[in-house]
Amino acid sequence: MTKTILILTDGMADEPLPELGGKTPVEYANTPNMDAIANEGACGTFLSLPSGYPTSSDVANMSVMGYPPEEFYTGRGPLEAVSQGIEIGPDDIAWRCNLVQADGDMLIDYSGGHIDDADAHVLIDGLKQEFDCAEFTLYPGVSYRNILVLHGKDFTEKIKYAKPDDSQGKPISENLLHPADDSPEAINTAQYLNDLMSRTRGYLENHHINKSRAEPANLLWFSSPGRRPKLPSFKEKYGNVRGAIISAVDVIFGLGICAGMDVIKVPGATGFVDTNYEGKADAAVRALESYDFVYLHIEAADECSHMGDLELKIKAIEDIDKRVIARLRDQLQGQDVTYAVLPDHPVPVHLRIHTRDPVPVAICGKHIIRDHCRIFSETVAPTGTLGQFKRDELMRKILNCD
Repeated sequence: MTKTILILTDGMADEPLPELGGKTPVEYANTPNMDAIANEGACGTFLSLPSGYPTSSDVANMSVMGYPPEEFYTGRGPLEAVSQGIEIGPDDIAWRCNLVQADGDMLIDYSGGHIDDADAHVLIDGLKQEFDCAEFTLYPGVSYRNILVLHGKDFTEKIKYAKPDDSQGKPISENLLHPADDSPEAINTAQYLNDLMSRTRGYLENHHINKSRAEPANLLWFSSPGRRPKLPSFKEKYGNVRGAIISAVDVIFGLGICAGMDVIKVPGATGFVDTNYEGKADAAVRALESYDFVYLHIEAADECSHMGDLELKIKAIEDIDKRVIARLRDQLQGQDVTYAVLPDHPVPVHLRIHTRDPVPVAICGKHIIRDHCRIFSETVAPTGTLGQFKRDELMRKILNCD
Protein backbone atom coordinates (compact mmCIF):
# COMPACT_ATOMS: atom_id res chain seq x y z
CA MET A 1 0.00 0.00 0.00
CA THR A 2 1.21 3.51 -0.83
CA LYS A 3 2.43 5.48 2.17
CA THR A 4 1.39 9.14 2.40
CA ILE A 5 2.82 12.15 4.21
CA LEU A 6 1.19 15.57 4.36
CA ILE A 7 3.49 18.44 5.34
CA LEU A 8 1.27 21.15 6.82
CA THR A 9 3.22 24.43 6.90
CA ASP A 10 1.08 26.50 9.26
CA GLY A 11 0.56 30.12 8.15
CA MET A 12 3.15 29.97 5.36
CA ALA A 13 0.99 31.43 2.57
CA ASP A 14 1.35 35.17 2.03
CA GLU A 15 0.98 37.96 -0.52
CA PRO A 16 3.38 39.49 -3.06
CA LEU A 17 5.59 42.04 -1.34
CA PRO A 18 7.32 45.05 -2.95
CA GLU A 19 10.43 44.51 -0.82
CA LEU A 20 10.73 41.02 -2.35
CA GLY A 21 10.38 42.30 -5.91
CA GLY A 22 6.70 41.40 -6.07
CA LYS A 23 7.28 37.84 -4.88
CA THR A 24 5.66 36.15 -1.89
CA PRO A 25 7.94 34.86 0.90
CA VAL A 26 7.48 31.31 -0.43
CA GLU A 27 8.46 32.40 -3.94
CA TYR A 28 11.44 34.39 -2.65
CA ALA A 29 12.74 31.68 -0.31
CA ASN A 30 15.00 28.87 -1.49
CA THR A 31 12.62 25.89 -1.51
CA PRO A 32 13.94 23.24 -3.93
CA ASN A 33 12.13 20.41 -2.15
CA MET A 34 8.69 22.02 -2.10
CA ASP A 35 9.32 22.90 -5.75
CA ALA A 36 10.24 19.27 -6.47
CA ILE A 37 6.91 18.07 -5.10
CA ALA A 38 5.12 20.56 -7.37
CA ASN A 39 7.35 19.71 -10.34
CA GLU A 40 6.93 15.96 -9.98
CA GLY A 41 3.18 16.16 -9.35
CA ALA A 42 0.38 18.66 -9.72
CA CYS A 43 -0.92 21.79 -8.00
CA GLY A 44 -4.21 23.32 -6.99
CA THR A 45 -5.77 25.30 -4.15
CA PHE A 46 -7.95 24.69 -1.12
CA LEU A 47 -10.26 27.06 0.75
CA SER A 48 -9.60 26.10 4.35
CA LEU A 49 -11.37 28.99 6.10
CA PRO A 50 -15.02 29.16 4.99
CA SER A 51 -16.93 32.34 5.77
CA GLY A 52 -18.90 32.37 8.99
CA TYR A 53 -16.19 30.64 11.01
CA PRO A 54 -13.13 32.00 12.84
CA THR A 55 -9.98 32.48 10.77
CA SER A 56 -8.13 30.14 13.11
CA SER A 57 -5.90 27.10 12.80
CA ASP A 58 -8.45 24.78 14.37
CA VAL A 59 -10.96 25.59 11.62
CA ALA A 60 -8.29 25.41 8.92
CA ASN A 61 -6.76 22.10 9.97
CA MET A 62 -10.19 20.58 10.54
CA SER A 63 -10.97 21.55 6.95
CA VAL A 64 -7.71 20.13 5.61
CA MET A 65 -8.39 16.83 7.37
CA GLY A 66 -11.76 16.68 5.63
CA TYR A 67 -14.08 17.55 8.50
CA PRO A 68 -16.15 20.52 7.26
CA PRO A 69 -16.48 23.11 10.06
CA GLU A 70 -20.13 23.66 9.28
CA GLU A 71 -20.72 20.08 10.41
CA PHE A 72 -18.16 19.56 13.15
CA TYR A 73 -16.73 22.81 14.56
CA THR A 74 -17.24 23.44 18.28
CA GLY A 75 -14.29 25.72 19.16
CA ARG A 76 -10.56 25.56 19.74
CA GLY A 77 -10.67 25.36 23.52
CA PRO A 78 -12.13 21.84 23.70
CA LEU A 79 -9.68 20.50 21.11
CA GLU A 80 -6.73 21.66 23.17
CA ALA A 81 -8.36 20.33 26.31
CA VAL A 82 -8.76 16.91 24.71
CA SER A 83 -5.09 16.93 23.77
CA GLN A 84 -4.12 17.59 27.37
CA GLY A 85 -6.35 14.80 28.65
CA ILE A 86 -8.65 17.25 30.42
CA GLU A 87 -12.05 15.82 31.24
CA ILE A 88 -14.84 17.95 29.78
CA GLY A 89 -18.13 17.24 31.52
CA PRO A 90 -21.58 17.84 30.02
CA ASP A 91 -21.84 21.22 31.79
CA ASP A 92 -18.25 22.30 31.07
CA ILE A 93 -17.09 24.92 28.56
CA ALA A 94 -13.42 24.79 27.54
CA TRP A 95 -11.73 28.07 26.55
CA ARG A 96 -8.39 28.87 24.97
CA CYS A 97 -6.58 31.07 27.50
CA ASN A 98 -3.60 33.04 26.16
CA LEU A 99 -0.98 34.68 28.31
CA VAL A 100 -0.59 37.98 26.46
CA GLN A 101 1.39 41.18 26.85
CA ALA A 102 -0.60 44.34 27.58
CA ASP A 103 0.44 47.94 28.07
CA GLY A 104 -2.34 49.99 29.63
CA ASP A 105 -5.40 49.44 27.44
CA MET A 106 -3.36 48.15 24.49
CA LEU A 107 -2.74 44.52 23.53
CA ILE A 108 0.92 44.42 22.53
CA ASP A 109 1.70 40.75 21.90
CA TYR A 110 -0.66 37.77 21.68
CA SER A 111 2.09 35.39 22.88
CA GLY A 112 3.42 37.20 25.96
CA GLY A 113 6.80 37.53 24.26
CA HIS A 114 6.71 33.84 23.32
CA ILE A 115 6.96 32.94 26.98
CA ASP A 116 8.61 29.56 27.53
CA ASP A 117 6.82 26.58 29.05
CA ALA A 118 8.54 26.78 32.44
CA ASP A 119 7.65 30.43 33.09
CA ALA A 120 4.13 29.99 31.75
CA HIS A 121 3.52 27.02 34.03
CA VAL A 122 4.70 29.00 37.06
CA LEU A 123 2.28 31.81 36.21
CA ILE A 124 -0.68 29.50 35.60
CA ASP A 125 0.02 27.48 38.75
CA GLY A 126 0.24 30.72 40.73
CA LEU A 127 -3.08 31.91 39.33
CA LYS A 128 -4.67 28.58 40.27
CA GLN A 129 -3.53 28.96 43.86
CA GLU A 130 -4.50 32.62 44.13
CA PHE A 131 -7.89 32.51 42.38
CA ASP A 132 -9.02 28.89 42.81
CA CYS A 133 -12.82 28.48 42.98
CA ALA A 134 -15.59 26.10 41.97
CA GLU A 135 -16.55 28.02 38.82
CA PHE A 136 -13.41 27.42 36.76
CA THR A 137 -10.17 25.45 36.45
CA LEU A 138 -6.97 26.65 34.76
CA TYR A 139 -4.62 24.23 32.99
CA PRO A 140 -1.11 25.07 31.72
CA GLY A 141 -0.36 24.19 28.12
CA VAL A 142 2.50 24.98 25.72
CA SER A 143 4.08 28.43 26.07
CA TYR A 144 1.34 31.09 25.98
CA ARG A 145 -1.35 28.56 25.02
CA ASN A 146 -3.36 27.51 28.07
CA ILE A 147 -6.85 26.26 28.90
CA LEU A 148 -9.63 27.48 31.18
CA VAL A 149 -12.68 25.29 31.81
CA LEU A 150 -15.86 26.89 33.13
CA HIS A 151 -18.06 24.59 35.21
CA GLY A 152 -21.83 24.70 35.57
CA LYS A 153 -25.09 25.43 33.80
CA ASP A 154 -24.75 29.17 34.45
CA PHE A 155 -22.18 29.38 31.63
CA THR A 156 -22.41 29.02 27.85
CA GLU A 157 -20.16 28.98 24.80
CA LYS A 158 -22.43 31.46 23.00
CA ILE A 159 -20.04 34.37 23.35
CA LYS A 160 -18.57 36.87 20.90
CA TYR A 161 -14.80 37.03 21.32
CA ALA A 162 -11.76 38.53 19.62
CA LYS A 163 -8.81 36.36 18.60
CA PRO A 164 -5.70 37.66 20.36
CA ASP A 165 -3.48 37.32 17.29
CA ASP A 166 -5.98 39.50 15.39
CA SER A 167 -6.07 42.10 18.17
CA GLN A 168 -2.44 43.15 18.54
CA GLY A 169 -2.11 46.93 18.63
CA LYS A 170 -5.79 47.34 19.46
CA PRO A 171 -7.50 48.58 22.66
CA ILE A 172 -8.39 45.81 25.09
CA SER A 173 -11.54 47.67 26.13
CA GLU A 174 -12.85 47.41 22.55
CA ASN A 175 -12.21 43.66 22.38
CA LEU A 176 -13.82 42.35 25.54
CA LEU A 177 -16.20 39.40 25.53
CA HIS A 178 -19.86 40.02 24.65
CA PRO A 179 -22.91 37.74 24.85
CA ALA A 180 -23.94 36.29 21.49
CA ASP A 181 -27.60 36.22 22.57
CA ASP A 182 -29.83 37.63 25.31
CA SER A 183 -29.74 34.56 27.51
CA PRO A 184 -28.83 34.98 31.20
CA GLU A 185 -26.07 32.40 30.70
CA ALA A 186 -24.43 34.41 27.91
CA ILE A 187 -24.64 37.66 29.86
CA ASN A 188 -23.23 35.96 32.95
CA THR A 189 -20.39 34.27 31.06
CA ALA A 190 -19.17 37.45 29.38
CA GLN A 191 -19.31 39.42 32.62
CA TYR A 192 -17.61 36.68 34.62
CA LEU A 193 -14.66 36.27 32.29
CA ASN A 194 -14.17 39.99 31.65
CA ASP A 195 -14.06 40.41 35.41
CA LEU A 196 -11.63 37.50 35.75
CA MET A 197 -9.33 39.11 33.19
CA SER A 198 -9.35 42.28 35.23
CA ARG A 199 -8.97 40.56 38.62
CA THR A 200 -5.97 38.48 37.57
CA ARG A 201 -4.08 41.27 35.82
CA GLY A 202 -2.58 42.78 38.95
CA TYR A 203 -1.27 39.41 40.09
CA LEU A 204 0.40 38.78 36.73
CA GLU A 205 1.90 42.24 36.45
CA ASN A 206 3.44 42.01 39.90
CA HIS A 207 4.70 38.45 39.60
CA HIS A 208 8.50 38.18 39.87
CA ILE A 209 8.69 36.37 36.52
CA ASN A 210 7.04 39.26 34.70
CA LYS A 211 9.03 41.83 36.64
CA SER A 212 12.16 40.31 35.12
CA ARG A 213 10.88 40.02 31.53
CA ALA A 214 11.23 42.72 28.87
CA GLU A 215 7.96 41.44 27.38
CA PRO A 216 5.77 40.49 30.35
CA ALA A 217 2.94 37.98 30.00
CA ASN A 218 0.69 40.12 32.15
CA LEU A 219 -2.89 39.47 31.00
CA LEU A 220 -5.22 36.52 30.38
CA TRP A 221 -7.12 36.52 27.08
CA PHE A 222 -10.06 34.16 26.62
CA SER A 223 -11.23 32.93 23.20
CA SER A 224 -12.70 30.07 21.14
CA PRO A 225 -14.94 28.32 23.70
CA GLY A 226 -16.82 25.11 23.13
CA ARG A 227 -17.81 21.60 24.13
CA ARG A 228 -16.03 18.41 23.09
CA PRO A 229 -16.48 17.75 19.35
CA LYS A 230 -17.64 14.44 17.92
CA LEU A 231 -15.72 13.53 14.76
CA PRO A 232 -16.12 10.41 12.61
CA SER A 233 -13.09 8.12 12.70
CA PHE A 234 -10.39 9.14 10.19
CA LYS A 235 -9.68 5.45 9.57
CA GLU A 236 -13.29 4.63 8.73
CA LYS A 237 -13.85 7.84 6.77
CA TYR A 238 -10.94 7.17 4.41
CA GLY A 239 -11.13 3.44 3.76
CA ASN A 240 -9.24 1.89 6.65
CA VAL A 241 -6.29 4.29 6.43
CA ARG A 242 -4.21 4.19 9.63
CA GLY A 243 -3.18 7.74 10.47
CA ALA A 244 -0.76 9.44 12.86
CA ILE A 245 -0.28 13.10 13.63
CA ILE A 246 2.95 14.94 14.53
CA SER A 247 2.90 18.48 15.88
CA ALA A 248 4.04 20.68 18.75
CA VAL A 249 0.69 22.26 19.64
CA ASP A 250 -2.33 20.94 21.47
CA VAL A 251 -4.98 22.05 18.97
CA ILE A 252 -3.56 19.75 16.27
CA PHE A 253 -3.13 16.84 18.67
CA GLY A 254 -6.70 17.40 19.86
CA LEU A 255 -8.02 17.16 16.32
CA GLY A 256 -6.12 13.94 15.79
CA ILE A 257 -7.36 12.39 19.02
CA CYS A 258 -10.97 13.32 18.24
CA ALA A 259 -10.54 11.72 14.80
CA GLY A 260 -9.15 8.52 16.33
CA MET A 261 -5.61 9.09 15.06
CA ASP A 262 -2.49 8.35 17.09
CA VAL A 263 -0.43 11.35 18.20
CA ILE A 264 3.38 11.39 18.14
CA LYS A 265 5.17 13.93 20.31
CA VAL A 266 8.74 14.84 19.42
CA PRO A 267 11.22 16.00 22.08
CA GLY A 268 12.26 19.58 21.39
CA ALA A 269 9.22 20.40 19.24
CA THR A 270 8.25 23.92 20.33
CA GLY A 271 5.86 25.37 17.75
CA PHE A 272 8.41 28.13 17.01
CA VAL A 273 11.57 28.66 14.94
CA ASP A 274 13.65 26.85 17.56
CA THR A 275 11.69 23.63 17.05
CA ASN A 276 13.35 20.27 16.46
CA TYR A 277 12.86 20.17 12.67
CA GLU A 278 15.06 17.12 12.15
CA GLY A 279 13.40 15.24 15.00
CA LYS A 280 9.96 15.81 13.47
CA ALA A 281 11.14 14.58 10.06
CA ASP A 282 12.74 11.48 11.57
CA ALA A 283 9.61 10.76 13.59
CA ALA A 284 7.53 10.95 10.41
CA VAL A 285 9.82 8.49 8.63
CA ARG A 286 9.59 6.05 11.54
CA ALA A 287 5.82 6.48 11.70
CA LEU A 288 5.43 5.42 8.07
CA GLU A 289 6.71 1.99 9.09
CA SER A 290 3.52 1.46 11.10
CA TYR A 291 1.00 3.90 9.62
CA ASP A 292 -0.39 4.55 6.15
CA PHE A 293 -0.65 8.31 6.58
CA VAL A 294 1.27 10.93 8.58
CA TYR A 295 0.01 14.46 9.15
CA LEU A 296 3.16 16.47 9.87
CA HIS A 297 2.25 19.91 11.23
CA ILE A 298 4.92 22.64 11.51
CA GLU A 299 4.00 25.89 13.24
CA ALA A 300 7.08 28.11 12.78
CA ALA A 301 6.09 30.24 9.76
CA ASP A 302 2.76 31.13 11.37
CA GLU A 303 4.44 32.54 14.47
CA CYS A 304 6.88 34.60 12.37
CA SER A 305 3.96 36.01 10.39
CA HIS A 306 2.11 37.11 13.52
CA MET A 307 5.31 38.80 14.67
CA GLY A 308 5.52 40.67 11.38
CA ASP A 309 9.09 39.42 10.94
CA LEU A 310 9.62 38.88 7.20
CA GLU A 311 13.27 37.85 7.47
CA LEU A 312 12.47 35.26 10.13
CA LYS A 313 9.52 33.94 8.11
CA ILE A 314 11.73 33.39 5.07
CA LYS A 315 14.25 31.57 7.27
CA ALA A 316 11.47 29.39 8.73
CA ILE A 317 10.26 28.48 5.23
CA GLU A 318 13.77 27.57 4.15
CA ASP A 319 14.33 25.55 7.33
CA ILE A 320 11.15 23.59 6.70
CA ASP A 321 12.27 22.88 3.14
CA LYS A 322 15.87 21.92 3.97
CA ARG A 323 15.61 20.43 7.44
CA VAL A 324 12.25 18.65 7.10
CA ILE A 325 11.20 18.01 3.50
CA ALA A 326 14.69 17.31 2.14
CA ARG A 327 15.34 14.98 5.07
CA LEU A 328 12.06 13.13 4.41
CA ARG A 329 12.71 12.72 0.72
CA ASP A 330 16.29 11.57 1.29
CA GLN A 331 15.35 8.91 3.84
CA LEU A 332 12.30 7.72 1.86
CA GLN A 333 14.00 7.76 -1.54
CA GLY A 334 12.94 4.86 -3.73
CA GLN A 335 9.87 4.03 -1.65
CA ASP A 336 6.26 4.32 -2.80
CA VAL A 337 5.37 7.53 -0.97
CA THR A 338 2.84 10.24 -1.82
CA TYR A 339 3.82 13.73 -0.68
CA ALA A 340 1.50 16.66 -0.17
CA VAL A 341 2.52 20.14 0.98
CA LEU A 342 0.25 23.06 1.83
CA PRO A 343 -0.31 25.76 4.44
CA ASP A 344 -3.47 25.63 6.53
CA HIS A 345 -4.19 29.34 5.92
CA PRO A 346 -2.41 32.53 4.84
CA VAL A 347 -0.90 34.96 7.33
CA PRO A 348 0.32 37.99 5.32
CA VAL A 349 3.35 39.23 7.20
CA HIS A 350 2.37 42.89 6.73
CA LEU A 351 -1.10 42.23 8.23
CA ARG A 352 0.02 39.78 10.96
CA ILE A 353 -3.42 38.09 10.92
CA HIS A 354 -5.01 35.10 9.21
CA THR A 355 -6.90 35.70 5.95
CA ARG A 356 -9.44 33.55 4.09
CA ASP A 357 -7.69 33.30 0.72
CA PRO A 358 -7.36 29.77 -0.70
CA VAL A 359 -3.99 28.16 0.01
CA PRO A 360 -1.66 26.55 -2.54
CA VAL A 361 -1.48 22.75 -2.68
CA ALA A 362 1.09 20.47 -4.31
CA ILE A 363 0.75 16.67 -4.45
CA CYS A 364 3.06 14.11 -6.03
CA GLY A 365 2.58 10.35 -6.09
CA LYS A 366 1.92 7.48 -8.48
CA HIS A 367 -1.78 8.36 -8.73
CA ILE A 368 -1.15 12.04 -9.55
CA ILE A 369 -0.86 13.05 -13.21
CA ARG A 370 1.95 15.57 -13.59
CA ASP A 371 0.89 19.03 -14.72
CA HIS A 372 2.75 22.15 -15.94
CA CYS A 373 3.53 23.60 -12.48
CA ARG A 374 7.25 23.62 -11.78
CA ILE A 375 7.40 25.53 -8.49
CA PHE A 376 5.33 25.66 -5.32
CA SER A 377 3.80 29.10 -4.90
CA GLU A 378 0.60 31.03 -4.26
CA THR A 379 0.78 32.44 -7.80
CA VAL A 380 1.37 29.22 -9.72
CA ALA A 381 -0.83 26.80 -7.77
CA PRO A 382 -4.19 28.26 -8.94
CA THR A 383 -3.17 27.45 -12.54
CA GLY A 384 -2.60 23.76 -11.75
CA THR A 385 -4.80 20.95 -12.99
CA LEU A 386 -5.98 19.92 -9.51
CA GLY A 387 -8.29 22.94 -9.36
CA GLN A 388 -9.81 24.18 -6.10
CA PHE A 389 -10.73 21.49 -3.61
CA LYS A 390 -13.77 21.64 -1.34
CA ARG A 391 -14.74 19.86 1.86
CA ASP A 392 -13.00 16.43 1.99
CA GLU A 393 -12.00 16.41 -1.70
CA LEU A 394 -8.42 17.39 -0.87
CA MET A 395 -7.81 14.58 1.60
CA ARG A 396 -9.47 12.05 -0.69
CA LYS A 397 -7.21 13.11 -3.57
CA ILE A 398 -4.10 12.92 -1.37
CA LEU A 399 -5.06 9.45 -0.10
CA ASN A 400 -6.29 8.31 -3.52
CA CYS A 401 -9.71 7.34 -2.23
CA ASP A 402 -11.85 9.60 -4.48
